[in-house]
Amino acid sequence: MIEAFIFILAYLLGSIPFGLIVGKIGYGVDIREHGSGNLGGTNTFRTLGVKAGLIVTISDILKGTLAASLPLLFNSDLNPLLVGVFAVIGHTYPIFAKFKGGKAVATSAGLLLFVQPLMVITMIAFFFLVLYLTKYVSLSSMLAGLYGIIYSIFIGDIGLIIVISLLTAFVIYRHRANIKRIIDKTEPKVKWL
Repeated sequence: MIEAFIFILAYLLGSIPFGLIVGKIGYGVDIREHGSGNLGGTNTFRTLGVKAGLIVTISDILKGTLAASLPLLFNSDLNPLLVGVFAVIGHTYPIFAKFKGGKAVATSAGLLLFVQPLMVITMIAFFFLVLYLTKYVSLSSMLAGLYGIIYSIFIGDIGLIIVISLLTAFVIYRHRANIKRIIDKTEPKVKWL
């Protein structure tokens, strides 16, 4: 019974639409009606600016971290990676926002941060390196996921390899429109880096 509660709670945590909350309360703007229409950090940065983007991105990361920590908080033997995946599902298909959420990058990073913090730190560094070179947030996110797979293979954690491979595949799937725009050279580039 407690296991089912943990999974549901993780999904509900993931479903908290911080992009929608910050946009409506702080700016009187529904970010789903602007930019890409996405509820994640990248669209928040583009639509509402750096301050709002940072708040949303950090919040989306932390809800993944909190979800992954639930087995520890409830003294359960459930794998934190598995529980964290439910937060990612919640973030992508949030019950509180008509099942239309973000692209799973920040919340995935959050759950991985709880399990393998050093890996996430290096993934973030790799993300910013690719972002500096290409100016594409979407491409940087996808390549950071691929880097994470290589890292997890290097440390030999089978559970981590499986989960990060699934998460990366999901992130790439969620970015399929971005991939087309990159090929067509119509994908927006960051201007601050």
